[in-house]
Amino acid sequence: MLRRRHRRVPDDRPAGTAPPRIGSAVARFVVGSLVAVAVVVVGGYFALRKVTIDDAERGTSQLVQIDGRLVQGSLRDGLLRRDPAAIAEVDDAVVSQVLPELGKGSNVAPIKRVKIWAADGTVLYSDAPQLIGQKFELGAEEREILEEGGAEAELSDLSKPENQYERQYDKLLEAHTPIRTPNGTPVLFEIYQQFSAVQSGATSRLRRLAPPLIAGLIVLLVSQVPLAWSMAKRLQRGHRDREILLNNAIEASEQERRRIASDLHDGVVQDVAGVAFGLAPLAENAERRGDEREARLLKGSASTLRQGVRDLRTLLVEIHPPSLESTGLEAALSDLLSPLRADGIETELHVDEHATRGSGNDALIYRVAREALRNAQKYAEADTVRVDVTRPDPETTRLVVTDDGKGFTPDDRERRGEEGHVGLTLLQSLVRQSHGTLAIRSHPGKGTTVQLEVPAR
Repeated sequence: MLRRRHRRVPDDRPAGTAPPRIGSAVARFVVGSLVAVAVVVVGGYFALRKVTIDDAERGTSQLVQIDGRLVQGSLRDGLLRRDPAAIAEVDDAVVSQVLPELGKGSNVAPIKRVKIWAADGTVLYSDAPQLIGQKFELGAEEREILEEGGAEAELSDLSKPENQYERQYDKLLEAHTPIRTPNGTPVLFEIYQQFSAVQSGATSRLRRLAPPLIAGLIVLLVSQVPLAWSMAKRLQRGHRDREILLNNAIEASEQERRRIASDLHDGVVQDVAGVAFGLAPLAENAERRGDEREARLLKGSASTLRQGVRDLRTLLVEIHPPSLESTGLEAALSDLLSPLRADGIETELHVDEHATRGSGNDALIYRVAREALRNAQKYAEADTVRVDVTRPDPETTRLVVTDDGKGFTPDDRERRGEEGHVGLTLLQSLVRQSHGTLAIRSHPGKGTTVQLEVPAR
């Protein structure tokens, strides 16, 4: 059934894919390279900072052992009882041998605090006298060092109560090592080292390494920009060449279709039609002679031949529509719908009056409609197919082919492409060359809509 009715289709088509532009491609390359440089610089800073901290912890661990041996020579057993004389002797050693020595060197972070702990957590000595005699809980690591020896350094947790007088220094590295009083009692020797020197060390290293590193990356970037430009031009040229080849292939296909249609029409179709026409008098003669069997066979053969002629003419219309040049786009689209109607599919066609005046893109509109209708007939299992050709504005012609078939998913379309069914996909490049857009929307169970928009020129 053929009905003509006007219907607008929502305009939600995606934009066509344009050939790659050289400037934008090179700009993306440069931006990506600059981001890589920034990542290297920032990552290098944190890596150097981590290396510097690890070095500082190892250095502080060695330093606490050296200072512990220095202070151990001034230890007296009276320190365990917090004897003032014993405390004063340790304080003299700390002030004269530990604090000034570490405060002078430019490459050594200064020590801000020294403590000596008893095994039960009592502070036996500190250069902050307020801590002496106070008792705190030793951590598992400190107890382990007291029992097994060695040294360990780590960032200080200044939130602990025993570190209340060190909070003014923001960040400190603390290190522990065991030393012994003259009677062999182990005590824990602890120093707190300024952490800001560690941070400044990382920054200093980065300042020394950053200029040659960044300079090398910039030289690499500058040397690669011409190569990126050349590759982008080559890619653009390849893209253009592929579109030209595709256009030529489609044009060659159309010429071959036209040639085949012409040969069939002027050859086989005429011959078969002539044979069918010639059998009619023979059937009449057989009837006059009373030979019913011969007449029936001749009539059946003529009917079969006439049906073959009709089928061949339908095939000719599908291969190449002679009516596109002679009678216009509407007649050609109506011919395309004939095979669908023959298959029992209800069809509707609407061609806007302004769209029947013809344009240079009528052949492209016909190609897209032919491919969409072929897919609807072969794969969609549709009951109804509708074709609309309108002029939404004076500069644009719009084709919309809609069916109520089973639809498909993007995966289905990809699978069909791998199987070689790429008719509409191949036409997309031709549509872009004509400055148009082609959108295909489909959902399982909800049919398919193919929408084409091209300039009306």
